[in-house]
Amino acid sequence: MPDQLSKARLRLWLKLLKSVNGIEAEIRRNLRDGHNTTLPRFDVMSALARFPEGLKMSDLSTYLKVSNGNVTGIVDKLTEEGLAERVAVPGDRRAQQARLTDKGRAAFEDLAQHHENWINDLLDGWSPDDIDALSARLEVVLNRQNEEDSSHAQ
Repeated sequence: MPDQLSKARLRLWLKLLKSVNGIEAEIRRNLRDGHNTTLPRFDVMSALARFPEGLKMSDLSTYLKVSNGNVTGIVDKLTEEGLAERVAVPGDRRAQQARLTDKGRAAFEDLAQHHENWINDLLDGWSPDDIDALSARLEVVLNRQNEEDSSHAQ
């Protein structure tokens, strides 16, 4: 019996992985083909939209769980396009914060609405009960991961 449960969990994981990879591929394609942008760029803009006062570059890379170099290149390009700006961090001459400009916020809001519509279409057919049930189960997994991350950090 434990072997059957273990195999069922493995099959569930593979279905989750295939689903997530498929959704991510569709989002990447939509961003590229419809908006001439990338998912990492969308993620940076999304993070900056959540923190209108700005984020230090190191905090931005930590928040996104990517390297400083990846974030720097994207922020540089957003800045060149007038979608983001860098501002000095008060009290720290060496540090800079990145934040979206008004133009960047407007561009992100447009992208975010398209993103929400894509997800809505991809998950069409899911009832509120389906969504709540899966969200609750995934929350258990995420909580366990957060606990493990905390114990490894100590």
